[in-house]
Amino acid sequence: MNTLNEKIVLITGASSGIGAATAKKFAAAGAKVGIAARRTDRLEALKLEIEQAGGQALSLQMDVTDKVSVEASVNALLDTWGRLDIVFNNAGVMPMSGIDEFKTDEWENMVDVNIKGVLNVTAAVLPSMIKQHSGHIVNTSSVAGRRLFGQGFAVYSATKYAVSAFTEGLRMEISKAHNIRVTSIQPGATESELLNSTTSEGYKEMTTTFSGQMTLLAASDIADAVVFATSAPEHVNVAELYVLPTSQF
Repeated sequence: MNTLNEKIVLITGASSGIGAATAKKFAAAGAKVGIAARRTDRLEALKLEIEQAGGQALSLQMDVTDKVSVEASVNALLDTWGRLDIVFNNAGVMPMSGIDEFKTDEWENMVDVNIKGVLNVTAAVLPSMIKQHSGHIVNTSSVAGRRLFGQGFAVYSATKYAVSAFTEGLRMEISKAHNIRVTSIQPGATESELLNSTTSEGYKEMTTTFSGQMTLLAASDIADAVVFATSAPEHVNVAELYVLPTSQF
């Protein structure tokens, strides 16, 4: 396996859930972790936790929908540690609603965060990876980026289908040309704050019922999958990981 010791990692959406869990896993493996999100209080608490456990972390206030914010954070990480080996594009939102509720502001926010956020970060980190002729980009798609669950998921699934397609296209274009590996992580039902943004009362109730029907994945389960993919030997590209609770269809 490829050692993660002294690797430089950037994680977006690191203030909670999968992002925070993955930051702790990477730090425990010896990597230096740039933790990026909008909520700086959460980032500082995570940074302190990582450092108290003997790891190294850099807190980066980043709004993935803002190109200037993304570029400033990436430059701050490069100025601090000189290189960037692994990027985990994990920031995402999932406010569920029916199309006929016309929550267009929520639709646009999902497009901005889930799609444009991945594009903004990828554009910011690729030049340094191309220059060093190495790197690994991991994008969080979803089981909803492979199949549509039904009502309430239409726009979210559309954004995650886009992430899956972009990730595969990215791998095809840059892996051989620039020695940069690319992975799509596709989690099933996972404990997270994603559903907290749902404003539609009917869908809040539905998701609570759904979650009670199975043992959800823990954020650390997805973190383990990310560490597995990025720890593979240099000649191995784990292109896609589809991770579900045992009881999820």
